Amino acid sequence: MVDNGFSVDIENTQDMGAVKTRYQVPPELQSCHTAIVDGYVIEGHVPVAEVERLLSERPDVTGIGVAGMPAGSPGMEIVSGESVPYNVFTFDADGVGEVFASYP
Repeated sequence: MVDNGFSVDIENTQDMGAVKTRYQVPPELQSCHTAIVDGYVIEGHVPVAEVERLLSERPDVTGIGVAGMPAGSPGMEIVSGESVPYNVFTFDADGVGEVFASYP
């Protein structure tokens, strides 16, 4: 995110479950990273292009997320360049919403 012009403050915690609950991340989207960007929750390995799109479009959602750690997603690149298809979903307090973007 820093490489793409975002200012980042890192807070390490041992209780990620509490973080996911606090920010209303649906269980099916929970991953290893949670970020708060301009009031939106970004969960998991979301491409920066989708974070920028979220900030530009400003939909009425809690946030966007990628479930798990799919090969080929940001931070999960493989030397061979292989990747698996994955989706970026919107979510709100009621759970997972719709597909926001699909990769590859």
